[in-house]
Parts: sequence; structure tokens; C-alpha cells
Amino acid sequence: MPLFLDPELAPYAHALPTTDIADPVAARARLAALRAGRPPFAVPGDLVRSRAEPAGVPALTFRPAAPAPAAPAIVYLHGGGFVMGDAEGDQPLPAQLARATGGLVLSLDYRLAPEHPYPAAHDDGHAVLCWVAANAGELAVDPGRIAIAGSSAGACIAAGIALRARDEGGPRLAAQLLEIPVLDDRAETGSARYEHTPMWTRMNILDSWAHYLRGVTGVPAYAAPARAADLRGLPPAYIGVCSADPLRDEGIDYARRLADQGVATELRMYPGLFHGATGMFPDLDVTRRARAALLDAAGRLLSS
Repeated sequence: MPLFLDPELAPYAHALPTTDIADPVAARARLAALRAGRPPFAVPGDLVRSRAEPAGVPALTFRPAAPAPAAPAIVYLHGGGFVMGDAEGDQPLPAQLARATGGLVLSLDYRLAPEHPYPAAHDDGHAVLCWVAANAGELAVDPGRIAIAGSSAGACIAAGIALRARDEGGPRLAAQLLEIPVLDDRAETGSARYEHTPMWTRMNILDSWAHYLRGVTGVPAYAAPARAADLRGLPPAYIGVCSADPLRDEGIDYARRLADQGVATELRMYPGLFHGATGMFPDLDVTRRARAALLDAAGRLLSS
């Protein structure tokens, strides 16, 4: 039975090319060609964008031109199936998060698989999180309002970092913002069996995990957070899922388990959207509503 697609999206969805990440080098080349045909991102006038290398990890930073003296901070990890993407190509959401929270957002160029399989990306994100906490005063950041965030594969890395921060006694996180998260390498949920969904399919799931977990035995929860048995003590979570996404059910399951174990959790399902729709078609009413839900949650969770 075909999945429901929002009428605004349906005309575009059926014309999208098939995503193929079996060969990551070829996938990166296709992404670069697609990006070359788009206008460059225009930074809003009330934000300052700069380049940085916190903890040795290249990053783009966004913050208000007139920041508060003790603002929140977000360490953000882009999507791309663990194998492609970068901060330069994923600027709108980090910029929107900076505006919604009035804080500093560090969008990381973490190392990509398969050249750098787990735990490289995880270690990059964790190192930057620790750096932000250690330098909160110099950054004019409130150490009690630091969050981890990510989209798709980046949300998987973010959730794993939240687990590690809890287990190692810090840095203390105020929130984890998980947008259309990848969470479970086992791909056994009902939605993970969808084979013909726009943008992301079961085969993409299997390929991305194969690249990320190359050489890994006994998959740890920091790599695949759905494997964590104990979710107690994690920071408040926002989880956004798309109804026509093979990753949908693992996000729903993780949200339910967080709530069952006493973690304040907000789950939003975006009806009629497929994986990555908000990033690919940001100017439709339906995708704007989905993005607004995430930004509203970020603002609330990181408010003073």
C-alpha cells in the first residue's frame, strides 16, 4: 500500500532521483553537483557566521550579532548517511537554531565513513561538546544551557554523544534535539522495510550502517543508540519523524522508551513528509510547519 504524501510534496517526490550510497565517493560527487546548481546560502543580517576549529574539528559557527552575555550553545551534526555532507551544505538549520535560541551553534565537519568509521564522528562531536563546556566563559555561553543536536545520521551521532556524556558524568546537557534520527542498525522495525520511499529506502539504511560500522564488532549503544538498554538520566529530548520515512518507527520507539524511563520527551510526527523533505523543499507550507516545530522546541528547552 502506498504511503500518504502531503499534496504539496507529492508532485516533487515522484520526480526525485533514487538515492544511492553504495559507493560513497560517487554519492559525494552527485551531492556536490546538486549543490552547485543552488544559490549560495545568505546568512540573515542579525547573525554572524564564522569558521572555527574547536578541539581540532572544522566547524561553522552561527550566533546573534548582538548575543546575550550568557547564551545557550548547540553542537550540531549534519546528515548524510554517515558518508557525505558537510557544514557548508547544511547551513539553514544551524542558522535557524541560532535565531530561535539566541545562542551559539557550532555545525561540525565531522569525519566521514567509510574512510573514518565509528567511532571517528562520535569522537569528533564529543570532543567539541567537551570543548564548549570547558570554554563556556570565554564563549559567553551559559554552561547550564548546552545542547546536542543533529539531523538524520547526525542525530544518531548526537544521541550517542548524549549517552556518553551521561555515562562519563558530563558535560551536562540541557537538551538533545533529534531530527529524523537514524538510531538502529538492526533495521527490524516495520517502517525499516519500506523499499520505495522518496529520498531514503531500506537499502540506503543497510548501506549507510555498513559503511559506518566497518570493522566494528559487538555494536555499542554509542554507535546505535537504540541498542541502549538504560536511558535513564538522559537530557530532555525532542524527536521529529516523518510519516513516509523508513526511519520513522525507530524514532518513535526511542521516544517511547525515553518517556518510559523518565526522560522528558517530545515526539512530533510530520504527516505526509518523507526523509529530508524539510531540507530539500524548505519553502512549502508543510515543511515550514515541520521545521517550526523543531525550532519552537529548541527555544523552549534552552530558554533561561
